Amino acid sequence: MRAGHEQNKREFEDYAYVLDFLEYGYPDDTRPLHQKKPIAQAFGEKQFVMMELTFKDNQVADLAEKLYIGKGKREKVEFVSKMLKYDQLTPTAKTELLHVIKEAVKAQEERFVEFLNNCGPITNRMHTLQLLPGIGKTSMWKVIEEREIKKFESFKDFEDRVRKNIVDPLSKRIEEELKEPQKHYVLVKWKTSH
Repeated sequence: MRAGHEQNKREFEDYAYVLDFLEYGYPDDTRPLHQKKPIAQAFGEKQFVMMELTFKDNQVADLAEKLYIGKGKREKVEFVSKMLKYDQLTPTAKTELLHVIKEAVKAQEERFVEFLNNCGPITNRMHTLQLLPGIGKTSMWKVIEEREIKKFESFKDFEDRVRKNIVDPLSKRIEEELKEPQKHYVLVKWKTSH
C-alpha cells in the first residue's frame, strides 16, 4: 500500500460518498438559475479522492449517501466534473469528511487488515504504523508482536489483541494526507497538489 510500491496504473472510483449537496450549484456561481445544475462534493470509496459530481436533472442526494459513479448506467450522477483539493471543499463537506472516511474504512476492512498485517518500516527509525495518530512506539511494538504470533483477521481481532481502536487512527491519517502535504503518503494514492 505504500506509495513507492504502487504501480502508476490509475484505477477509477466506482462509488463515492456525498460530502455536501448543492441543489443550485455554488452560491458564488453568477450564471442564471436555469443554467445551474445540482452538484455534490464527494469522497471516493477506494482511491480516497475528493471530487465534484454533477447530477442529472431532478436528482438529489443526502449527506454521506453512497452513490454509484462508475462506468455504465448511473442512477443520479451525470458525470464527475473535476477532482478537488481539501481547501476547495465547502464548510459542510469539511465537517462531513472524517465521518465519511470512517465509513469507507469500515467498508474495506479486509484491505486495511492486510495493511496492518504487512506494513513495514519506512526508515531505520520510523515504522509505517507510527504515522497513524495515536500509535506510538509502545503500540507499534505490540502490533508487531501480535501479528508475528498470528496475523490479524479483522478490526475486532486487532482491537481485542492490541487494545486499541484502529478505525479512528486509519481514518485520521487519511484525512491528514488529504488536508496537508505529507512527507510520507501511505493510504492515499492520488495526491492533488496542495
